[in-house]
Amino acid sequence: MDKKEQIILAALELAAENGLGSVSMSQIAEKLGIRKPSLYNHFESKEAIIEAMYEYLRESSKKKLSLQNIDYGEFVKGRTAEEALLISVGNYSDMNSQQGMMTFYKFIYAQRAVDTSAARIMKEETLRMILTTKNLFYALQIHGKLRFGDVDTAALSFAMTVHSIMDLMLDCASCGEEPPKDMLKNYVLWFCKEFGGDKNEQDND
Repeated sequence: MDKKEQIILAALELAAENGLGSVSMSQIAEKLGIRKPSLYNHFESKEAIIEAMYEYLRESSKKKLSLQNIDYGEFVKGRTAEEALLISVGNYSDMNSQQGMMTFYKFIYAQRAVDTSAARIMKEETLRMILTTKNLFYALQIHGKLRFGDVDTAALSFAMTVHSIMDLMLDCASCGEEPPKDMLKNYVLWFCKEFGGDKNEQDND
């Protein structure tokens, strides 16, 4: 484990314990047993550490789930729209349910209303999700799995609905409550029924 990774994980632990707003560079240095100026050899600010933490945790989660470099044209071949969307939504949910990502989201959500760097990270994650959904939807339309008059708007609507459902599930988990059963699955099934493509879509591949 290199020094940058040690700093990121120390900051993650402190933020999980005390909230992101209370974490300082001095606390991070103390936790690592180093002098505060040494931190600046690796990160120029706490905000830079948090941004690096987001990328580190996100990429680590993707690697664990083998979600790197997906070719959506190949991914949708031989799959129905329901299968493609359920797998994609499930992968995204699994990525964000990894322990590190769950810990990160709990304190970043609490901080984004008062911290522009936290808000920027959440904005970036939402825009990434929308772009990924657009790429998937274009592949689904090209292969006749789904039909849209406006692919971009359909992808935006789908991504933001999934995002909201996942927020609800996270809130339920934080409250110690069971999330609504099959809400994501039922939404995907409804969406595919509303925007279904060719009846013999699997034969088009």
